[in-house]
Amino acid sequence: MIAFIEHSFHHENDAESRQNDAVEAGEQGDAAEWKEALKEIQGTVDYDSIFTGLAGKDFGGMNRTKPLAVIRPAGSSDVATVIKSVQTTPFLRVAARGNGHSINGQAMSDKGLVIDMRAMGDHPSLNVVVSSSNSLSYADVSGGALWEEVLKRCVLGYGLAPRSWTDYLALTVGGTLSNAGVSGQAFRYGPQTSNVTELEVVTGRGETVICSESVYPDLFFAVLGGLGQFGVITRARIPLQKAPDMVRWIRLVYSEFDEFTRDAEFIVSQSKENSFDYVEGFVFVNSDDPINGWPSVTLDSDQWFNPDFLPPSSGSVLYCLEVALHFHHHQHPSFLDSEIERLIGRLRFVEGLRFQVDVSYMDFLLRVKKAEQQATASGIWEAPHPWLNLFVSKRDIVDFDRTVFKKILKGGIGGPMLVYPLLRSRWDSRNSVVIPEGEIFYLVALLRFTPPYPSGPPVADLVAENREIVRHCTKKGYDFKLYLPHYQTQEEWKQHFGSQWPRFVERKVMFDPMAILAPGQKIFPRTHKTSQLL
Repeated sequence: MIAFIEHSFHHENDAESRQNDAVEAGEQGDAAEWKEALKEIQGTVDYDSIFTGLAGKDFGGMNRTKPLAVIRPAGSSDVATVIKSVQTTPFLRVAARGNGHSINGQAMSDKGLVIDMRAMGDHPSLNVVVSSSNSLSYADVSGGALWEEVLKRCVLGYGLAPRSWTDYLALTVGGTLSNAGVSGQAFRYGPQTSNVTELEVVTGRGETVICSESVYPDLFFAVLGGLGQFGVITRARIPLQKAPDMVRWIRLVYSEFDEFTRDAEFIVSQSKENSFDYVEGFVFVNSDDPINGWPSVTLDSDQWFNPDFLPPSSGSVLYCLEVALHFHHHQHPSFLDSEIERLIGRLRFVEGLRFQVDVSYMDFLLRVKKAEQQATASGIWEAPHPWLNLFVSKRDIVDFDRTVFKKILKGGIGGPMLVYPLLRSRWDSRNSVVIPEGEIFYLVALLRFTPPYPSGPPVADLVAENREIVRHCTKKGYDFKLYLPHYQTQEEWKQHFGSQWPRFVERKVMFDPMAILAPGQKIFPRTHKTSQLL
């Protein structure tokens, strides 16, 4: 069974080429039949180029496709109808699109159908259940809802909040759960895929299933981090906890990477009572460059980065440890101050280069929204974004810093270069996500924001730089994984999943045997008959 799929995968590029030729020739099965089936949905179907054009691009801005139609479902039954409608066609495929924030066309369906999951988010489908014990409270959320909508509804309406977030909250619930969902809370609670108790999923067979750790667990764990390969998440049950009122947001500067990593690893390894509530970090350029350098560290316009505090041995790049502590209005300021000093007193940052502000919990979680508004005003938000996200093992992160941060990227990238530790024990190995070995590994996120060419560098050059970094990691034998992966060949995908590849293939056979779903990931070619994979 696995060998068959791998053989088919090996010829994927040729197969896709033949499929595209068939579509162009009008050999998409009985078009009237699948179009007729779509008339039964309660939502809408758009064939107009205005709608298909929007669905044929994403935030990355480096790929363009031509979907045949965009479906705006009214509910999970519509999603099931769409998937069933293409099962009789030889090549037609379906992609679920959230808010279009993929980088490399992962949510696209060239000459196929795109389901606009945001349409489901438009419906009043966010139901909060409050328990007398906050630990039992939860929110039932549409897979097409944005996390920022979840935040506002839960915090403003109930004083409750999910435990684990992403940095940018204009992402759909189903989208992040299909990948992992990582931010500064993940060291304690794990990614978002470790913070969901129930899902409603429409599989590649067109079956609507409610699943959890105890009910249809094979599907539940397959879909979490499954890159959309096994089903479309139409609803998620998210545990809630009491939300804090305020956050003390702190940035600490380091001149040496070993001191930065030692303190970061120390913090994430401590108990809740002896640590912060949020831990991230980033690399910045040791210069007055307003985008890549010292000014990118301060948190308030009244703050100033004084380079005189830096030791003479400081190199071309510096490091910032970003932490935050939650608090409530009823807590006395002196108590908060003493707690902060107790936690920070053990750290070895550069004295004099500490920056902090107190902000509301909502403002803290929506901090990237302000950056989005600024980037939109300048036009950079609409420019291509050749981002690169990796998980790198603790064993290799020092060598990664030595070559990538200190040499390849020493001049900055026009945006954040995130690097911070995560704990493997907070991730559920039953999910489809693959991560490096070892208890501690690092998220590295190179989030480029550069003006479009010719004001900025050509996108091809930035993509080539990303490939150089990945080649370096491979050549040096690093234990690393791409986060939000994108590959083209069977061998690359097999290397990515490693020992988990057979499990991934078996899950595909079980839940999407005709390989209808998520063609933009380019993992499996479309098959004509279920029996071919059995």
